Amino acid sequence: MADYSVNFYEGANYALEPKYSDSSLSPYVGTKLPMGAFGMTTDPRTAHQLDAVSKKISTGAKVIEVTGISPDVLEYLPQTHMKEIARLKELTGVEITFHGPLVEPTGVTRDRWDEQQREQAERQIWSAVERSHDMDPNGNIIVTMHSSNGLPETETLIKEEGKEPRATSIAVIDERTGNFGALPKTGKNIWLSDKEYNPYDELKRLNKENWSRTLGNINLEAERASERINHVITLASGGKKGGEETGDKDAVFTAFNMAEKSPEEYEKFMKPFGEKRRLFDSMVNELSYSKRFAEEAYLGLQSSFNQAYGVAERKNDEETKEKLKRYRDKIAPITEKYKGDAVNLVKFADAVGEGVRLLNSIAPPEVFRPLKEFAIDKASSTFSNVAFKAYKEFAYDKPTNTAPIISIENPPVGMGLSKAADLKELVKESRDKFAKKAQQELGLSEQEAQEQAQKLIGVTWDVGHINMLRKYGYTKEDVVKETEKVAKYVKHVHLSDNFGLEHTELPMGMGNVPIKQHEEALKKEMGDKFKQIKQIIETGGWYQHFKTSPLAETFEAFGSPLYPMKMASYWNTTRGAGGNYSSGYGRILPDINFATYGAGFSSLPTELGGQVAGGRSRLAGTPTE
Repeated sequence: MADYSVNFYEGANYALEPKYSDSSLSPYVGTKLPMGAFGMTTDPRTAHQLDAVSKKISTGAKVIEVTGISPDVLEYLPQTHMKEIARLKELTGVEITFHGPLVEPTGVTRDRWDEQQREQAERQIWSAVERSHDMDPNGNIIVTMHSSNGLPETETLIKEEGKEPRATSIAVIDERTGNFGALPKTGKNIWLSDKEYNPYDELKRLNKENWSRTLGNINLEAERASERINHVITLASGGKKGGEETGDKDAVFTAFNMAEKSPEEYEKFMKPFGEKRRLFDSMVNELSYSKRFAEEAYLGLQSSFNQAYGVAERKNDEETKEKLKRYRDKIAPITEKYKGDAVNLVKFADAVGEGVRLLNSIAPPEVFRPLKEFAIDKASSTFSNVAFKAYKEFAYDKPTNTAPIISIENPPVGMGLSKAADLKELVKESRDKFAKKAQQELGLSEQEAQEQAQKLIGVTWDVGHINMLRKYGYTKEDVVKETEKVAKYVKHVHLSDNFGLEHTELPMGMGNVPIKQHEEALKKEMGDKFKQIKQIIETGGWYQHFKTSPLAETFEAFGSPLYPMKMASYWNTTRGAGGNYSSGYGRILPDINFATYGAGFSSLPTELGGQVAGGRSRLAGTPTE
C-alpha cells in the first residue's frame, strides 16, 4: 500500500486572544492598512533580481523592493534586467522601490577617516541611483540608502527610568589626522566633586588643553629664537666671548647670510678673519639654530591660524573670522618679509609671538570634534551631491521630474547615526547643501531649490531597527517618541519585529515593536500623505528559520481588511474565527465539521455509501444499514 495521510482539521488561532478583537483599542492591531500598502523585498543574495521580482509578483504583492544591498552582487545585476523589471512593472501594475548597496557614506573606515573613501562611496551610491532609474523611468523611484555602514556608534545613551537619556561616551575625531577614539573613561571627577563625567564637558576641556599646549609650544619656540638672536647681536656689537672681542655685527650677519646660501662663499669670506674664525663660526651656528626655532614657530602659527579660521568658517562665526583677518593682514606681510632676512630675524620672531598672543585671545577651536557632528557633515555632502546629480540628470530642463528619491534609512541601533535626531539632522543638512548648490550652479530660486530638496531627500524609517534602543533601557513610549521626532521627513517605511535586543527581523506582531503607536505617530504628522507611504516587509530572519511568507502575519498585525472595499472582515478577526481541538469550547468532532469540510458521507449519493434519508449518521457508531 502507498503511504498516505489524512488531515481532517488543520486547526486555527485562539479566537478569544485580544489581537483577534475588532476593537480599535486592541494593543495588538495596527491601523487597518489595506494589503496594497505593503511591499515585499526580493532576495538580496542573488543578482537575478528579474526572477526574484517575478516570484514576488506571484504572491500578489503590490509593492516590491528590489534589493542591491551587497555591492559586489549588485555589480552582477545586468542593466537589461532593470529595464525588464520596468516592463514587468507596467504589465502588472506593481510599484517598484530599490534598496541601494550598504556602503559607508562618511568616508570613515575601520580606524580613521579618509576623504578618498567618502568620494568612492559617493560614486558607488550614484551608480546605484543612476541604474535604478531604469526600473522606473517615468516616476520618482525611492532609493533607500543606510545613513551609515561600518561607522561606530557615535554616542552611547543610557536611559534610566524617569530620567532623560544620558550620554556615557562619545566618539571623537581629530580632523587633522582623521583618527578617532572615544571619550571619556568611565568614573567620577573626584578632583572637584563626585560628579559623573560628562563626555561633552570632557571634550571641551580636551580642546582647551590642546589649544593651550599648542600655542604654548609655538610661543616657546619664538621666544627661544628671539633670545638667542639677541644674544648673538649683543656679542657681535662689541661684547666679549671667552675674553675675546667678538667683532662687528655687520660682518657676523653677512657671514650668516653667506653660510645659508653657499658654503663655498662662506669659506672665502671667513678666510681673512684668522683666529676669529672660531668665534664667527660659533655665532653663525647660533643664528642658524635661532632661525630654525623661528621657522618652526612660524609653521606652527600658520597651522593654528588656518585651523582656527576653518572652525570659525564652519560655525559661521563672523566675529572671530574678522578678528583673524585683521591679524593676518597685519602680521603676514611682516613675517613673509623678514623670515629669510638674517638682520631682521628678531622682528620675524617677535611677529610670530604677537600672532600667538592673538590666537590665545579667541575661543579654543575644536581640534577634536564629536564624530557624530563630523559624520553628519560628511554623509550630508555625499547624499546631497548624489541627489543633485540625479536632479541635473533626470529633472533639470526636462519635461518631467523623474529623479530618484534618496531616502536615508536608520541602521540597527548600535551603529552610527541610527537615532531619530541623527537622521533628522542628516536630512536637514543634506537638503540645505542640495538647495545651496542648486541656487549657485543652476540658478534656482531659494524657494524652488528648497522644494526640490524636500522632494528628493527624505527618510526610510525602520521600526525594527529603532526598537533596539530597548537594550539601552528605553521603554515602548521612548521608542515611539523617536518616530514622532522624524515623522516629518519620512518617505518610506521598513517593517520588521524583534524584542529590542537583536536584529531578528520577525513579521510584525511577533515581537514587541509597538507598530500601532508608530503608525499613529506617522499618520498624525503626515495626514493624508500617510496613505502614499509604502511599507516594506523585511523579514530575512523569518524566511531563514521558518521558510514561510510573512504576509499573513503582517496583515493580521495591522488588522488589514480582506477586501478592496476596505471594510470588514479583517485579517485579525478572521484568522481567529475557528477554534482548535483542545480549546475546551463546544463539541468534539461535531457532525457539522464533516459536512462542512467534505469528510462525511451525508453529501454522497446513497449508491456510493451516502447517508440514507431519515437514517442515522454513518459516524454515529451503529452498523451500516
